[in-house]
Amino acid sequence: MFNGAKRWLLLAVAAALVVSHFSSQFNRYYLGIALDVGINIILAVSLNLINGHTGQFSLGHAGFMAVGAYAAAKFTLVFSPQVEQSLPPALQPFFFLFALILGGLVAAVVGLAVGVPSLRLRGDYLAIVTLGFGEIIRVVFQNMESVGAASGLKNIPAFTNLFWVWSWAAVTVFVVGCLVHSTYGRGFIAVHDDEVAASAMGINPTRYKVTAFVVGAFFAGIAGGLYAHHKQFISPTGFDFMKSIDIVVMVILGGMGRTAGVICAAILLTLLPEFLRGFADYRMIVYSLLIIGLMMARPQGLFTFGRAGKPVGQ
Repeated sequence: MFNGAKRWLLLAVAAALVVSHFSSQFNRYYLGIALDVGINIILAVSLNLINGHTGQFSLGHAGFMAVGAYAAAKFTLVFSPQVEQSLPPALQPFFFLFALILGGLVAAVVGLAVGVPSLRLRGDYLAIVTLGFGEIIRVVFQNMESVGAASGLKNIPAFTNLFWVWSWAAVTVFVVGCLVHSTYGRGFIAVHDDEVAASAMGINPTRYKVTAFVVGAFFAGIAGGLYAHHKQFISPTGFDFMKSIDIVVMVILGGMGRTAGVICAAILLTLLPEFLRGFADYRMIVYSLLIIGLMMARPQGLFTFGRAGKPVGQ
């Protein structure tokens, strides 16, 4: 399975490289939407590892995204002038790759710091803690003059392109899929199904929950770095509670624990506001009605295809 997944990953990265080479000929509006879709896929698939596969209800994903966005953007703003003078053009993409990984690692460290004390909680209590964390992150950035405070961070270099976004989307799907379908990953499913039974079988639920939190936070940080270098401007209001709700809706609509469904939901919910631009004020009402209808009609999720996953080797 892993060999087949690696071939699909390499094929996806190669396709992203080829399409990105011709992206200058594309309409800029549609190109921007394609980048938004890829970034939202990374966010939704990474949150699906926490909410869907591990069964923890996190509302702080926008906070991790913000940490990665600010860390990567600040790094490129500070070091871009020196890099442009000292590095040959062929090596400069590695500078952006390093900035993205740095943002992901900082977000993962923050995820670990939040996850260790809070993931002993369950259900509603965990949701409240992660919601509070997301708001704390937003307020901290709102009062940090070094990152523009409430005015935001401006003039971020436009490094994000189709290759980076869709390559990272493929990597996210690959890593989460291989992790969940591995022998070790069966622990996530066990914790999701019944923590008490998992503990009785020798599984440490807290360790699995923290692992899911750290991996999810890393890819949320990557998505934040891509977002910052795509929009070229970030502010704390872009990572508020409603952003977390957007990502949670993608996971619920796609079917929690269903990677293919979550990807479809991320695409749908990114395109939907573009079709509803004339009714932007009612966007959240549409979201709310969508969730209510989904819970009443299909509690397992709208995009559910077969089983959630199969163990490796079967």
